[in-house]
Amino acid sequence: MRSKSRKQHSADNFAMDVKAIRAKARQHLNAGAVTQGYAADREVVLRLLNDALATELVCVLRYKRHQFMASGIHAEPVAAEFAAHAGEEQQHADRIAGRIIQLGGAPNFSPDGLAQRSHSEYVEGTDLRDMITENLVAERIAIDSYREMVTYLGDRDPTTRRMIEEILAVEEEHAHDMSDLLEKE
Repeated sequence: MRSKSRKQHSADNFAMDVKAIRAKARQHLNAGAVTQGYAADREVVLRLLNDALATELVCVLRYKRHQFMASGIHAEPVAAEFAAHAGEEQQHADRIAGRIIQLGGAPNFSPDGLAQRSHSEYVEGTDLRDMITENLVAERIAIDSYREMVTYLGDRDPTTRRMIEEILAVEEEHAHDMSDLLEKE
């Protein structure tokens, strides 16, 4: 009971200094969306996001190759799944690049070093089962990488954290899809 009344009491005493917020908003306009209240290390976040961008781009390339190289009796629906995942990974890359810009950075789309910046690997695969397996491995790498990013960001950058959490949810769906395909194989 006491903690509830304390919470109620502190909520009743909450006041926002709108004049101070307005004054701060007029300072450092060249920082765009990054206000004085931004608590994360922006350079670290930009590096993490550029690594995530590289990861998504490598995933797009791997899924596209697998889409076109899929062959065999079950290839058509699997190739369609690869194509759908490639499109979703491209959407992730676009969202990440947009967030990098919002934070005052520059998205690194350079093919030089793309594979080194990526958390996942570009593995071509030799047959349909191998391709599915490699995509599952890559999704699992992305899942763990994004979970670590979410933990690092915490409350310091809720916008980036929320974006990464949304991407993470899709990566988990992708891993589930690849796991299902392996069971059918």
